[in-house]
Amino acid sequence: MPKRFRLTRRFPVAMTEDGYRRLRALSSQAGLDEGELLSFLFENFNSVIDEDSFTHRLRLFNSELEARKK
Repeated sequence: MPKRFRLTRRFPVAMTEDGYRRLRALSSQAGLDEGELLSFLFENFNSVIDEDSFTHRLRLFNSELEARKK
């Protein structure tokens, strides 16, 4: 029997415009709302990312973060 899908947490999230546009596009393609898509991504995180690419991209993002905030 599948687990019941229940949204139990709400939290404020700050996102870049590019990130939010991508979230909306991906959720639209999947037929989900943004919260459902985020739940899916985090519940299945290890199977939907390439670990090597993720680590590299995260380092790049962190190195550019302060400059992007200005």
